[in-house]
Amino acid sequence: MVSETGIAHVWTLRAGALLLGLSTVLGGQLWGEQSTDVADPERPARPAGWVDEARLVAAAEAESGSWLAHGQTYDELRFSTLTQINRDTVGELGLAWVKNLNIPFRLQATPLVIDGVMYFTDSWSVAYAVDARTGEEIWRFDPETDRRFMRYSCCGGPSNRGVAAYKGRVYFATFDARLVALDQATGEKVWDVDTTHYPTHTPYTITGAPRAVHGKVFIGQSSSEFGVRGHLSAYDADTGELAWRFFTVPGDPSKPFEHPELEEAAKTWSGEWWKLGGGGTPWHAIVYDAKFDQLIFGTGNGAPWPRKIRSPGGGDNLFLGGVMSVNPNTGRMNWFYQMTPADNWDFNAAQDIALLDIEVDGTMRSVLVQAPKNGFFYMLDREDGELLTAAPFMNQNWATHIDMETGRPVEHPEQYDENPKWVMPGNSGAHSWQAMAVDPNRGVAYVPVQEMAAFFRLPKSFLETGEYALNPDTMSLGVEFGRGEALPPKPEDKGFLKAIDALTGKILWSVRRATPYNGGALATAGGLVFQGDAAGTLAAYDADDGSTLWEYATQGSTPGSPISYELDGEQYLAVLVDRAWRREDSDGRLLVFKVGAQGEISKTLGDVAIPEPPPLTASEDDVRRGETLYNRVCVGCHGIGAVATINADLRMMTAETHERFQEIVRGGVLSDKGMLSFAAAVTEEETELIRQYVIAAAIRARAEPPPPRSRR
Repeated sequence: MVSETGIAHVWTLRAGALLLGLSTVLGGQLWGEQSTDVADPERPARPAGWVDEARLVAAAEAESGSWLAHGQTYDELRFSTLTQINRDTVGELGLAWVKNLNIPFRLQATPLVIDGVMYFTDSWSVAYAVDARTGEEIWRFDPETDRRFMRYSCCGGPSNRGVAAYKGRVYFATFDARLVALDQATGEKVWDVDTTHYPTHTPYTITGAPRAVHGKVFIGQSSSEFGVRGHLSAYDADTGELAWRFFTVPGDPSKPFEHPELEEAAKTWSGEWWKLGGGGTPWHAIVYDAKFDQLIFGTGNGAPWPRKIRSPGGGDNLFLGGVMSVNPNTGRMNWFYQMTPADNWDFNAAQDIALLDIEVDGTMRSVLVQAPKNGFFYMLDREDGELLTAAPFMNQNWATHIDMETGRPVEHPEQYDENPKWVMPGNSGAHSWQAMAVDPNRGVAYVPVQEMAAFFRLPKSFLETGEYALNPDTMSLGVEFGRGEALPPKPEDKGFLKAIDALTGKILWSVRRATPYNGGALATAGGLVFQGDAAGTLAAYDADDGSTLWEYATQGSTPGSPISYELDGEQYLAVLVDRAWRREDSDGRLLVFKVGAQGEISKTLGDVAIPEPPPLTASEDDVRRGETLYNRVCVGCHGIGAVATINADLRMMTAETHERFQEIVRGGVLSDKGMLSFAAAVTEEETELIRQYVIAAAIRARAEPPPPRSRR
């Protein structure tokens, strides 16, 4: 096909990458040659808090004490060059200040620190500005997120991963899928737009942090599992007007395609996928590459998960499960590499992406690295998406290896069939949103890893009829979870922090954590790697060998990604902490540390055992029916196997909650807390079967040994 400029766009498939002529070349510019966005070196001093392209590009070398963007700088390495906190001094690290947030849900935001002010968001997308020295609140903005959208959380309640600061404003998204701009100095609202742009309600949510460049703010969305169609959007930073939108999956082919790339993508789909949404939501990773003036983002999983339902005639299903490069000004595609063609297991590639320059076969190359959910560590050339490295970083059973000639995974043949099976990694992925950190000097990535299998089987109704229908009241996964009684026992869940050679994918060292699903990482020039876990331990490891150098009991789950900053000659470490696992009497908070500080958390929490549940009155068959219903209706928020680490763990229900179970599930008496009525989804009898299944799960858990402690 030929562009309006007369330049041919040549589509090819090479090493798994779908290529379109580079828009940076078609536009006649590369970064720095001629751009009104890049400030002149002789410009007047910027106002306090001002962040623009020039500051972010220079930050890696000129501003080690700030944390200006989600991944620190445009390169998103999460590597601090500060050295005051190092191997020798980390043992003296103490609590400098605490900000209690009084919120029980997931705290996943990465704080920003700009000219002495810290900016962050909480679970319900409330934005804060505080003094980074003391925690004193400067302003707070509540966007009044519609809490009914909690129903559309795929993975345990609302969350928000932070803000973008750009030219005097702070931008963030809300869980009910709005994008908001605030005055950075005052916290006053400038504009607030609905990112869905649909005339009727759709279950779109947003959990990710926006990015900003070239006068635009970029945001994706979550919710693949609710039958939506993914897209990345660009908004005018001044007005909030939609500048462009890139759909990651094609829509109804009988209608005009929104952009030309979708015409080619539609050839890789079959059936009537558009009626099921297709998925592909770019819910997390967005990176701006200044060298090639391109926006790179990860695309989500297919929905429903099984390709046999979603695209019954086969096909790779572009643009699911891969890494996409687009022109930030126009939204036109440069290249696309697909990690998991015809995704079948929720193996999205929306995990964070880091940019660095590294020597490959004697030549310096500009590359990106990513550890997506499918369990293989990738390195791609940023200019054209060429695959350079693909190596496994965990035990997995869905593929044997990545074919370096084609760039495609070689799947185990048995994974094609319809038989129930344990799949490793499961839907949690080998690595999810928890940030990895990359030391560019060592060429090493530090990756939070979870080995958690999931039991997959196609729905009985689909196997019997060949038909599948979306349920508007529940997640439309297209699979049924279970314990797999007829299969070997489930593999043990394990969590690790792993150091991976970015060039080869070789694992250099691995630390076993106490819990399987843990927090993001921070690497520093002080020779340290920081990571928190769900058991409440924030730890510092030696970057050379993974030996433990410091631990702190946070009294809560620590899923967030730590940051480090410097003010008045003192280096700080900051991290958000969730409510303690299984503790209704604790709330989220922000913890900030520095060398020599001796502050304390106001309340120390002990372990809590699962209480003795009411008597189990259901038969074994009824408990199995209850499990099926639970997996259809409740699993998204309350966890597989009734094991929740974020939202309410139903096995912890009190006698009063058991008595009110019907009122809560069908009556909606907790709607103000996001627990809407499910009366349209389950009958009174079915609700009682779910409760009986939870009782059985509690009885089983009380008989199991406690989880392991942290160990190498």
